[in-house]
Amino acid sequence: MELGFILPLLAFTDAGLKYIGAGLAIGVGGLAPALAIGMLTGKAMEALGRNPEAQPVIQTNMILGIAFAEAIAIYALVVAVMIGFVF
Repeated sequence: MELGFILPLLAFTDAGLKYIGAGLAIGVGGLAPALAIGMLTGKAMEALGRNPEAQPVIQTNMILGIAFAEAIAIYALVVAVMIGFVF
């Protein structure tokens, strides 16, 4: 079997590797904040179920935690854009 037609598909160029890196940055950088936001919201709902009177304190802390987790996703997006267009 001749492999001559497959070898051009295996040749990675600098541009291709750059976009693979940008995709990985956004993929990995978006996964962790998504998991963090889900865990934060779930634990806040559990806490509200146990103690509904503490709703203002729990809600404030939950919103702050979600904002910090979302900032990490924004940093990952900025890094992915920098990899894709600047480097």
